[in-house]
Amino acid sequence: MHQISKYFAFIALTSLLACSSSREYAGNISQATALAESPERPQDRKIIYDAFLSLTVEHPDSTNLRLQQIAESYEGYVSESGTYRSVIRVASNQLDAALTEVSQLGRVDRRSVRGQDVTEAYRDYQIRLDNALQARGRYLQLLDRAETVDEILKVEKELERLNETIDLLKGKMNRIDHLDAFATITINLKERQKPGPLGYIGIGIYRGVRWLFVRG
Repeated sequence: MHQISKYFAFIALTSLLACSSSREYAGNISQATALAESPERPQDRKIIYDAFLSLTVEHPDSTNLRLQQIAESYEGYVSESGTYRSVIRVASNQLDAALTEVSQLGRVDRRSVRGQDVTEAYRDYQIRLDNALQARGRYLQLLDRAETVDEILKVEKELERLNETIDLLKGKMNRIDHLDAFATITINLKERQKPGPLGYIGIGIYRGVRWLFVRG
């Protein structure tokens, strides 16, 4: 009977830990909201920038080489490289300068820049991560108090779940940190059409006739 009472007490304690985690999560959300609304606290916004360029160039291969050089000169790197589509990342605080240099590689057919504010999502991940870390700490203490194999297995199962959650949240936050630090520039390349022999003859005739009319 004593062992049964201890087992039920242990189960009740694990349930209490789960409820406590939920209450702390709600409390942390309220705290984060209060901080966000406080005008005295400077906000560290998380903004992901994506830029898109369509360029008509003479030689796509040599243009891709220049794109790599531009990315490195602005503390970035090449994320994807192809004959007619390349993706580079540059330091976010140097995006404008990098776009200006990329635009000079050919004729700009289309250009757009988009910024996505992911601050709230980042804060939510931080709250959930803090909550999971605190819960893991309590379950580790509970593991030290477990006396039966069944109790140990139950706690270890919860710890495994929490560790997966922690790794997932850290991964999401690290990705946001990276994309916040490095803006993405996607460049679509189109090779300039070169006229054949007859085309050059036509161009010569057009220029000659145009010269006569302008001169007259």
